[in-house]
Amino acid sequence: PCDASQNQVCNDPVQTIASIGDYTCTCPNGVVATGGAVTACIDDECAGPNPCGTNGDQDCVDPNTSSEVHHDFICSCKADASLKNTDGPARCEKNECDTKPCGDDQECIDPNQALGSLHDYICSCPNSGPKATGSKANCGVDECLTNPCDEGQICTDFNRVTMGDFDCRCPFGLTHNIGGPVAECDECKQGSSKNPCAWAGHPNVVETCSDPNPKANSLDDFVCTCANGVFKVGGAAD
Repeated sequence: PCDASQNQVCNDPVQTIASIGDYTCTCPNGVVATGGAVTACIDDECAGPNPCGTNGDQDCVDPNTSSEVHHDFICSCKADASLKNTDGPARCEKNECDTKPCGDDQECIDPNQALGSLHDYICSCPNSGPKATGSKANCGVDECLTNPCDEGQICTDFNRVTMGDFDCRCPFGLTHNIGGPVAECDECKQGSSKNPCAWAGHPNVVETCSDPNPKANSLDDFVCTCANGVFKVGGAAD
């Protein structure tokens, strides 16, 4: 008399003619009906202990409460219902760096990806530069992009946040200037002990060096002159 399709169990406690109709039908989840089959064995998997966890941050829905269907409950995050999972807790996390809030030129790190912890991502400037939490960092401006040094000079901006600290350097030696172009890049004054007019292997031979155009974009035009007037452009005279 019970509904076998719902796995109902029939029990007749008193098997006498006088007690006709006292049998019971019991569903697998414990629902009982006396004297007839249980209309529907409701088995809501979300009704008992929350299978979606105990943090209280997820909702549980069982779309099919038939006793024959199990493990179909759905867990969804309360903070973002689009994050869900079937037959187990959902992953209520969101990496804020996935949307590239720091842009392509800064490093992004999200130390806590829980949905309850938003806007805590960290943007970092290149080369261990400034950082900011919840927004892009102020990495400053590379002053060398405006070509503040004279043609041929090498420009380096070591600190983009601080203005006016770019370095202009001659393409040889150690001559440089902070915050503006080098006044002149005299090849005869290379900022080191090297003499461009010295003879290789003859250090005692002294020649006079002069640079008629001491600009970084005018190289190898220095003149080496011997004591007897012999000279050569761009190298030691013979």
